[in-house]
Amino acid sequence: MGKDRFGLVLYPAGMVDIEVRELRYFRAVAQELNFSRAAQRLGMSQPPLSRAIAQLERRLGVRLFDRADRRVELTPAGIALVEEADRVLDAVSAAGRRTRRAGAEVPSLVLTAKASVATDLLRRVVTAYGALPGAPEVQIAISGFGEQAAMIRDGRADVALIGTPFDRHGVEYEPLFSEPRVAALPAGHPLTGRAALSRADLEGLPMPYCPGLSSKELAYWSEPGIPGPVIRDSSQLMETVALGQAVGLIPVSLAERNPRSDVVYRPVPDARPYETVVAWREGIHQGWVGRLVRTVVELAGQEARRAA
Repeated sequence: MGKDRFGLVLYPAGMVDIEVRELRYFRAVAQELNFSRAAQRLGMSQPPLSRAIAQLERRLGVRLFDRADRRVELTPAGIALVEEADRVLDAVSAAGRRTRRAGAEVPSLVLTAKASVATDLLRRVVTAYGALPGAPEVQIAISGFGEQAAMIRDGRADVALIGTPFDRHGVEYEPLFSEPRVAALPAGHPLTGRAALSRADLEGLPMPYCPGLSSKELAYWSEPGIPGPVIRDSSQLMETVALGQAVGLIPVSLAERNPRSDVVYRPVPDARPYETVVAWREGIHQGWVGRLVRTVVELAGQEARRAA
């Protein structure tokens, strides 16, 4: 064993084990970039937190944080560990949640979707799956915009109906159906005088978006316009449009569920469509989760054929 230029002990490859507790400590500091706030969030005092991070750095043989001028910044090694810590801690949470559900007096699986998304399909899935001999109970968890993939990764859900695009790491999926998007315009907007619009017509107009979106997701929901008011769900989106604060480029099914006198919908044939997929944790293909996924796919296929 040697030392690096900071005087840290360098352990040979394969000798370093990281504890889950240490990853939780590290992630708190990485997110807060402040040891005092991270300690408060973790319910501990700052000195033991600082010692734990220093010990982790010594064992890894790298600096995870630069501490200079009362500022805390992630080093390249720290940035690399952030992504790994997220994956490990999600997996640990998922293992605990799924184990508790499997070992409960009434075993269950959780199927999640946004409010009002494919409601009829969800009902039919629960009925059909419940009719399978020995099948665990299916619980429906209504989730917010952009939450579904994270719920799969951390074990809050086993299967999800998700609209694309979404963060796909750690998740497998299969397409269910696709639908066009339409422009949602405030009544009286100049563009409501046209029977149909193009993406170019919406260029530069403010469009609502949810916080925390990736650049790819932001581009999908905001282009060809510009990011406008921040919203949390589809209800806020519709109100924002009705008040004239923005225009939306939304799935046609959302427009059909929200007929309003203060909002006008117009087709946008060249807009990228909205695709709904069924998603599950990466690597899980068998057992009851696999059968639930197959049930969703089969019933969605039946629904699509009836609509054709």
